[in-house]
Amino acid sequence: MMRILNTKQIKEIDAYTLQQEGIPSIDLMERACRAFVTWFVQRIDATKKIGVVCGTGNNGGDGLGIARLLEDWGYPVKVWIVRGLVPESPDFKTNLERIKDKVEVTDIIKESDQRLFSDRDVIIDAIFGSGLSRPAEGLYAYVISVINQAPALRIAVDIPSGLQADANSSGAIVKAHYTISFELPKLIFFLPQSHPFAGEWVLVDIGLDKKFILETSSTYRYTRLKDVRRIIRVRSKYDHKGTFGHALLIAGSYGKMGAAILASRASLRAGLGLLTVHIPECGYQILQTAVPEAMVEVDKDLKIFSRIPDLSHYTTVGLGPGLGQDERTKNALAQTLETFNKPMVIDADALNILAANRHLLDRIPPGSILTPHPKEFERLVGPWSDDFERLEKQKQLASSLKSIIVLKGAHTSIATEKGLVYFNSTGNPGMATGGAGDVLTGVITGLLAQQYSSEEAAIAGVFLHGLAGDLALADFGTDSLIASDLIDYLPRAFLKVTRK
Repeated sequence: MMRILNTKQIKEIDAYTLQQEGIPSIDLMERACRAFVTWFVQRIDATKKIGVVCGTGNNGGDGLGIARLLEDWGYPVKVWIVRGLVPESPDFKTNLERIKDKVEVTDIIKESDQRLFSDRDVIIDAIFGSGLSRPAEGLYAYVISVINQAPALRIAVDIPSGLQADANSSGAIVKAHYTISFELPKLIFFLPQSHPFAGEWVLVDIGLDKKFILETSSTYRYTRLKDVRRIIRVRSKYDHKGTFGHALLIAGSYGKMGAAILASRASLRAGLGLLTVHIPECGYQILQTAVPEAMVEVDKDLKIFSRIPDLSHYTTVGLGPGLGQDERTKNALAQTLETFNKPMVIDADALNILAANRHLLDRIPPGSILTPHPKEFERLVGPWSDDFERLEKQKQLASSLKSIIVLKGAHTSIATEKGLVYFNSTGNPGMATGGAGDVLTGVITGLLAQQYSSEEAAIAGVFLHGLAGDLALADFGTDSLIASDLIDYLPRAFLKVTRK
């Protein structure tokens, strides 16, 4: 899987690539500039007036190279150089020499005109790169504020200026609409607090040494289609329904039977062999009609989950969707945790019960998969001051429970007991709708029952769930997408993963 590396590691890979190829650093910079421009010219009309705002370090050198190449493409380009306290890097000096007499260059040496870039249609931010380790201040902060106020499309080179790649940021930060990042994504791109600044981020290949990247240690990974293709197994001719597991879903309560239906249908669409659903008596006819493929076991209570069934013959258990938080439900959940000793999937009201009765956390079977949304996660671990602290809390919870923690949201993060975190590449804002989490519970339960490892079930389940949402998006758009659409598009998601 794609590594997410820190700034120090990226510098080491740059140096190794230069050494292996026997090229000067200015040649690698030129490669990066050309990769940026290749993306740019395919999307931005050549009549648009371009402003490139550069610092005097290597990110500024990138900006100068980009400006020269865009001028060669016929774009009307102007360059501004922020003359702050950062000394000129050697590669900046080289690219400044190359741009002389080709592009208009203006030095910014003091705070002056707030309309500095007002005539530009596009502003390319190349003030600071990923090596920044302190807030942007003084003249730099002023220029960043002017960039943000300009009525232009803003595109950042590698990372928005002022945004730190590996730590919490403060001070002035460029609010980019697009960020064109070189070779590998930055950790900050996967955290919610970066979105107002990074916007939509894109990776471009600049030819860094792939073998060295794969050998570089990292606890953070980015899951893509080819990674999930390696997980999903091809079925054999003589496989049968018993081959693909028998899962029990404990879900639903009076008024919330929809959650049980969504989770049930999703688990079957995930390839599950046999499904039994334990529901309160009020849901019997509803579930038998809505999900005829499922077997139904009825609780003795009319409206809630109040007693555990015989759990001995199930491969896994998924519980939580629509369950409610009645005291009898809490007691039945506690008995389930005591009785079932294999990994299970825990979501929704089951998580809320655990958060309110923390002594039950110790009873969770190792290898289980917990799937909280941010508010449920906060109930489990308490508040956090920033997204980096939230990430640490997620890793700590996974370690303490010896389980997988799936924190739902954009780029859903999956933390393992061993300290690895996988960020997902699929999904869209249309999936922010009631019931989408119940579908994810069903998908992961279906995969876990088929003897995928807990890590594999979580990674593949999250990816397929998001991919189904992306495929549905093409037909329904973000506003009209509902949870049932995700189930309907799961077959297409599986086809896309399994067809090579």
